[in-house]
Amino acid sequence: MNRLRHYVQGKPLKYFTGLFAVILAIVMLFLPSPYAIQMPGPTQNVLGKQGDHAVISIDGAKTYPTSGELLLTTVNATGVPGYPTNSAEVILAWFVKRMEVIPQEVVVPVGQTADEYKKESDSQMNESQQAAVAAGLALAKHLGVNTSGVSVKLHIEDIGGPSAGMMYALGIVDKLTPQNEANGQIIAGTGTIDAEGKVGPIGGIDLKMVGAQESGAKWFLAPADNCSQVVGHVPEGLRDVRVSTLDEAYKAVVAIGKGQGDSLPQCTVQ
Repeated sequence: MNRLRHYVQGKPLKYFTGLFAVILAIVMLFLPSPYAIQMPGPTQNVLGKQGDHAVISIDGAKTYPTSGELLLTTVNATGVPGYPTNSAEVILAWFVKRMEVIPQEVVVPVGQTADEYKKESDSQMNESQQAAVAAGLALAKHLGVNTSGVSVKLHIEDIGGPSAGMMYALGIVDKLTPQNEANGQIIAGTGTIDAEGKVGPIGGIDLKMVGAQESGAKWFLAPADNCSQVVGHVPEGLRDVRVSTLDEAYKAVVAIGKGQGDSLPQCTVQ
């Protein structure tokens, strides 16, 4: 104790002011941040399995195998309700190319709780799946499939929101039709879907393209309404394809499977 007292007495006031500032700065680094961090999330082949369960299960109709993959893409986020982040993590994220830092209020409403956030995300996913089933069956019927009495179940865990709708619908059509649409190609994509088959915009598409490229995809189906965020952000080795409807997306998959993908429309600057 005497040694500590002697040490303290021998230091000028400026020393302790600086020491306090350093301690305060360290403490602030680990306080909750008002920013969110987004990064590429995992992908999932909708024609395959998640764990022991098929992502798309169909009863009441014959289904067909495929040699390709249709990948839904996701974004992981921290700094949203239930997934807090601190200032140190935010500062680090500023220097990581595959991460994006944005104000929390851009991602979630101010004051939203973790329970409210999960309920909203789950509700959006459920509505998206219902729309995907309706749109997928409608297109399959248009292609000559007897959809009377067909039951479709979508099994996916730890993924919320509406952005996988288009890929779910494509998977349903692919399974119900005898044509090997993807024909060995790995095709990723994103986009909401409504029951009429209209493809809508989503958030984080630049990060989803990075996730697609890292998962081995060579093609990425992008909603036309997201083209302004696509242009200039397509990773090397990935080719974007602009789509507005499920029918366009399906025809794009068929063209890619036939080796005719280079003729498909890309996003351009308006």
